[in-house]
Amino acid sequence: MSLKEDMVVMLDYYDKEIVKMICNKYGYDQKEALRKFLVSETYRMLRNPKLAMWDFSPAGIFDMWESEQITGNPRNSLYIRRD
Repeated sequence: MSLKEDMVVMLDYYDKEIVKMICNKYGYDQKEALRKFLVSETYRMLRNPKLAMWDFSPAGIFDMWESEQITGNPRNSLYIRRD
């Protein structure tokens, strides 16, 4: 597989997992949850191969997304800061 193909598979995996978490916690339908995730800074970071965020668990990515929703910045996530 090429890097581009790997990214497509990886993003598909995270999309499904994160959308499931957003739906479960916030009660959004899948379409709304996916839209909220895809327009986020967290998703832009996930798509950046230089950040290699595919090493993070879906729970870590969800924590970043949730932190972004609350504070406006995914970098405020305890998962990244490890305070």
